[in-house]
Amino acid sequence: MNFSSLGLAAPLLNAITESGFSTPTAIQSAAIPPALRGADVLGQAQTGSGKTVAFALPLLHGLLAARTAAGNAPRKLHGLVLAPTRELAAQVGEVLRGLASHLPQPVKVSVAFGGVSINPQMMALRGGTDIMVATPGRLLDLVEHNALKLDDTSVLVLDEADKLLDMGFADELARIMALLPARRQNLFFSATFPPAVQVLADKLLHEPVRVATEQEASQAPDITQRAIEVDQSQRTSLLRILLKEEGWRQVLVFVATKYASEHVADKLRRGGVAAEAFHGDFSQGARTSVLNDFREGKLKVLVATDVAARGIDIAQLPVVVNYDLPRAPADYTHRIGRTGRAGASGLAVSFITPDAEQHFRLIEKRQNVRVERERLPGFEPATLAQPLPPGANDGTGGIKGKRKSKKDKLREAAAKSAS
Repeated sequence: MNFSSLGLAAPLLNAITESGFSTPTAIQSAAIPPALRGADVLGQAQTGSGKTVAFALPLLHGLLAARTAAGNAPRKLHGLVLAPTRELAAQVGEVLRGLASHLPQPVKVSVAFGGVSINPQMMALRGGTDIMVATPGRLLDLVEHNALKLDDTSVLVLDEADKLLDMGFADELARIMALLPARRQNLFFSATFPPAVQVLADKLLHEPVRVATEQEASQAPDITQRAIEVDQSQRTSLLRILLKEEGWRQVLVFVATKYASEHVADKLRRGGVAAEAFHGDFSQGARTSVLNDFREGKLKVLVATDVAARGIDIAQLPVVVNYDLPRAPADYTHRIGRTGRAGASGLAVSFITPDAEQHFRLIEKRQNVRVERERLPGFEPATLAQPLPPGANDGTGGIKGKRKSKKDKLREAAAKSAS
């Protein structure tokens, strides 16, 4: 199958060719035709599957048709894309602008997110915009400042809908939905569909076409997984040895907390490794600077939390290290999916401490894989694996005690708000 068989307008086909796209991915082939027909779409696809283009092309196709029908009428907001993080919002904006730049008529794509001054974003919206890409909180700020109206929106896109709810945006989403017209097209895309997302979809979508694609073997990412057993106190030393002996040129390291991000990065720097922390407390300027340094090879190691790393796309990233395992098994897929993209091979290494063994078994079960355990000389764990505490294996991931984590509370609040 090629893009010309999907029913896209001729100017878009030219834009696709000039943008360097060749053949559509599985999610693009499945989602674009119903989206072009105006149907609501519920799309499930893993990280790196091409879902941004799967909704970007229908958005632009619909905009071209609307412009033809409207003639010289004032510009109206055609499409609204909501993303959970500023990095993802920026990347979606880049894809839309890249495709739109090859169209015969100018298309205005605006991007807005928090962490930076709102004034330039308000100025950029003077005269309206065709497509708005935003994080929920900043979008509401713009509406409250009368910089943007949503009552003419034709298409709503939720990108990474599971993360929008998982990160506690349920209240903001409810407020945004109240501002949108009742008659609109809805395109929901997500890597996973937990109950809260399904409830939201059932509530907002009208007879949606559900598209759940499994990557074909030829398209499946080539990711080698390794699991190395090590005591908790030896993980940083093991990471330094691996960086030296394996010759990794660029590594994204996942940790559980902001403190761990700073602590591990500092230890690596003391050992002569060009490393930097990356977490949610960074200003937008600091985030942009660090990511640029990492992309350009000035940094060898980026030590990140899950929240900070969502939406990051590093071309040809060779290695991902799970210094701490993710709490949710689904997040393991998101993490390792940062490597092995666009036909490149990748490596995902997980450090398995004795206390984390049972949780990694849960991850293996959910991913339907078995990763052989390794023990490296000098780093053999001195302690035995601990049994999983009662009630810990509840299917949401993580080794938990009796007290609920902040993330668990946000999940519960999201589920209640969505219902």
